[in-house]
Amino acid sequence: MKLKTKRTLIDVPNSDDTQALLTFINENKAHLAPWEPTRDKHYFTKENVQNLIKDYQVQFHNQTSYYLAAFDLERQEILAMCNFTNVIRGPFQACYLGYCVAEKYQGQGIMFEVVEAGLNYVFNELKLHRVMANYIPHNTKSARLLTRLGFEKEGLAKRYLKINGTWQDHVLTAKINPHFIDD
Repeated sequence: MKLKTKRTLIDVPNSDDTQALLTFINENKAHLAPWEPTRDKHYFTKENVQNLIKDYQVQFHNQTSYYLAAFDLERQEILAMCNFTNVIRGPFQACYLGYCVAEKYQGQGIMFEVVEAGLNYVFNELKLHRVMANYIPHNTKSARLLTRLGFEKEGLAKRYLKINGTWQDHVLTAKINPHFIDD
């Protein structure tokens, strides 16, 4: 699976991408910490990144989650990550969206470009009906991104996820496949 945007090549990382993912995770440790679960020092090791990549590949082949890295066009550097996880089939046909952008690429529209391409893939190729994305209320950048992508607010979940060591409320949003036709 490979997607291409104007500035990125989007793909599930493989073993050849270990150094690029390790660099992305380590260079953005402080930048991403306020929005992620608390990570122990093992998370930032090459061994862990190799295991993450193996897991990403397994989940892709099992069609249960799609962990996508947005590389530069030469596939040397990861600019952002976009994840469609916990894919549920049957009558629900849905998944969760997660994303992050490298600190040095913030404010350049990279995240919009990458998530938009990912949404097109899950709606048009995977034929999912619904994508859900949740954000911490004070994360105004995520709020703006999701609104721009057409996500609608559906509610507020109190103490929803333990982020950076604290149970955080989250705004619940979703986007319905605009091309979905009932069968």
